[in-house]
Amino acid sequence: MDFLTILGLAAATLTTTAFLPQMFKTWQTKSAKDVSLVTLITFITGVFLWLIYGIYLQSLPIILANAVTFIFNLIILWLKIRYR
Repeated sequence: MDFLTILGLAAATLTTTAFLPQMFKTWQTKSAKDVSLVTLITFITGVFLWLIYGIYLQSLPIILANAVTFIFNLIILWLKIRYR
């Protein structure tokens, strides 16, 4: 594995795990009132486009980071809708 792939995987790990505290807090408190629905939907759309881009480039760091981030944010969106 080359340096750029390792760098990309490190960046992917950090940016993806950044969403875990929000997801867990929303789950535990059963409240998503502080999460902006418009921002969340816009972000999910952007992450989905990054995922498509990563698949097109066959870039493992981009694919992994955005697939996991997409799932985490779909969970946050589901919690936002569920705990209205």
